[in-house]
Amino acid sequence: MAIFMMQGFDDAGGAEIRKATRPAHLEWINSLGGKVKLGGPMLAEDGVTPVGSVIYLEAETMEEAKAIYAEDPYRHAKLWRRIEIRHFAVVAGGFKGE
Repeated sequence: MAIFMMQGFDDAGGAEIRKATRPAHLEWINSLGGKVKLGGPMLAEDGVTPVGSVIYLEAETMEEAKAIYAEDPYRHAKLWRRIEIRHFAVVAGGFKGE
C-alpha cells in the first residue's frame, strides 16, 4: 500500500460550502475506516480561517486514490478551485511503515 496526499484549495464562497457540507464530508471520511491516515483543513495565517484541505490516505495505486478522493462530498459541492493528488513518501511520523 502507498500513501497519497490530496490538497484542495478553497474556491470563493468556501466557508459557506464547508459549513453546509461538513457533516456529509465527515461521514465520508469515517466510511473509509483505516484508509485515512491524517486529514484536516489548511488554515490562513490567522490560524482560524480554512483555506483548503489536506487528506492523507492509503491506497494501492494512484488510480484508486483518485477514485476515492472523487467521492468526497466537498468535491461534489465544488469547494475546491484546485486539487492536487500526489504520492507521499513517509519517512517520519505516526503512520510510517503501516
